[in-house]
Amino acid sequence: MAQAADSMQELLEQVAELTRQLTSRDKTIDALMRRVEISQATRSSYLAMEQSLTMERVVGNKTAELVEQKGRLAKALDELRLTQAKLLQAQKLEAIGQLAAGIAHEVNTPTQYVTDNVSFLQRAFDKLLKLVEAQSQLTEGVRAGDTTPQALEAVDAARKLTKLDYLTRQVPRAIEQSLEGLGQISSIVKAMKEFSHPSGAEKQPFDIHDIIESTSIVAKNEWKYVAELQLDFDWNLPPVLLLRNEFSQVMLNLIVNASHAIAASLPPGSAGKGKLLISTKAVGKYVEVRVTDNGVGIPEAVRARVFEPFFTTKEVGKGSGQGLAIAYSVVVDKHGGSISFESNTGQGTTFIVSLPLSE
Repeated sequence: MAQAADSMQELLEQVAELTRQLTSRDKTIDALMRRVEISQATRSSYLAMEQSLTMERVVGNKTAELVEQKGRLAKALDELRLTQAKLLQAQKLEAIGQLAAGIAHEVNTPTQYVTDNVSFLQRAFDKLLKLVEAQSQLTEGVRAGDTTPQALEAVDAARKLTKLDYLTRQVPRAIEQSLEGLGQISSIVKAMKEFSHPSGAEKQPFDIHDIIESTSIVAKNEWKYVAELQLDFDWNLPPVLLLRNEFSQVMLNLIVNASHAIAASLPPGSAGKGKLLISTKAVGKYVEVRVTDNGVGIPEAVRARVFEPFFTTKEVGKGSGQGLAIAYSVVVDKHGGSISFESNTGQGTTFIVSLPLSE
């Protein structure tokens, strides 16, 4: 019995020892598990931080790339604007060059008859001076009481040589024509001065009718042989904020194009003329300028490309394809307006320019 009890006691002690070992092992396992969890959490945190830093580097790199691209785009835009300005100036100089011969002719015509009239007036003055001298001699003889038939005959001869009746009719006409010619020359010079004068970078209020009239004078040699020009203005329009230089170029392009369209519609050798109408009116908060011709019209197949740069329906060497593209840029981009057209093939075209009356 005693031996059995001792065996039981040893067994219980062994069980107790095993229990303590199991408990200790469980605690060790729990501690290890907590360490693993802490390690995993720390690793996840490190991974998250690393991912965050990686993302920040990626975002930073992308931001730097975007800033660089923005800089390149800004530089390209500045270069584009500069190129556009140079192109506008080049197109204007080209237009002036093409019109130079016509302008010279417009100045030469009144200059010629002013010169002829001044030469006539000089000859008339010489003749009148001889008549005045003969009459002065007669007057002195009368005062001295020494009037002779020869003195009267000298006055009659001078009067006959002078053709006083003829000069009485023609001298006023010559003076009137000379003043008219000088007025034409003055208007042409004024128009050229206004057309070529830089308008600056800021918009200023202008009477739009003055610009249209001066531009039509500059382009007169383009239209006067093929069209009758009619101006239908709304004189109650207020001044319009414009870049004068650029708007003059728009009107020049439209007038020249209309003249060419009319010329193309006339039979070869025809003495007839077409019609060119320029009108203005207020439409809501906009001023509308219409340039209408009864020329050949714009073919339907190319109407969608009219405002494209370098597109032209003219023969090689007769059109650069820049006129309407520049007109579109000036009206839409620089003035916040719109430009459109209505056309019927074989009947004519109307270009419509709308500009805001105020900003």
